Amino acid sequence: MSTEYSGGDVTVSLRLLWGLDERPSRGPKPSLTVDKIAAAGIELADEEGLDALSMRRVAAKLGVGTMSLYRYVPSKAELIDVMLDRAIASEDTFNHMSGLEGKGWREKMHAIAHASRELYLRHNWLLHVSPVRRLLGPGALASFEYFLDVMAETTLTDAEKINTIGLIDGYVISATKSVIEAAQAAERTGVSDEDYWEAHRPFLEQILATGDYPNMVSMAPGTFEEAIATSFDYGLDRVLDGLELLINSRK
Repeated sequence: MSTEYSGGDVTVSLRLLWGLDERPSRGPKPSLTVDKIAAAGIELADEEGLDALSMRRVAAKLGVGTMSLYRYVPSKAELIDVMLDRAIASEDTFNHMSGLEGKGWREKMHAIAHASRELYLRHNWLLHVSPVRRLLGPGALASFEYFLDVMAETTLTDAEKINTIGLIDGYVISATKSVIEAAQAAERTGVSDEDYWEAHRPFLEQILATGDYPNMVSMAPGTFEEAIATSFDYGLDRVLDGLELLINSRK
């Protein structure tokens, strides 16, 4: 699937994100809201991917005519902007951060990374929306502020804090994409990862018996399974090790 660039009108999207174009409270209550439309779009993208998203499909999910959506959201481009921010702001996003009061920056950063990973796993389509020029809506701004608050106790400069946010998010996106792509490969081919690697077994046993690969032969049973199960935390901890080294060097 190709990367999606929303291409929406920046001013229009920002007004939608911050609720600056909400209908007045007087008069009959509108049957639709921007948030309700965005929620339907998120549900559709979760179920069928971003390629399936259209104003017509969202309208059908809401049981309304397509034209009625345009009174609230002018196009699919602005809808994606709102969906992205509302997904980030969902109440489940920061569940991993509960109970971290009094903990250090490293533990909090570890929790942020896991929360981000869970977010991407719940909403795979987020990984296909370009991170370039993302709008600062309520969800994005709250996430950014939380990151900065976590790093307030460190010796990092303001510029380094911003780069750290990009570093952590970049690692999470890369690692999570691998997991999702593996699942999609199994679904697309009808062959599970277990069956795929099991098919290699008779060939590998014959090849390894030649003695040309002693390091591979000496590996304990279950090593590859263990590596897969621990890969996310292993990589994350190495990233945090580097940050910790930098921070401690200035104390």
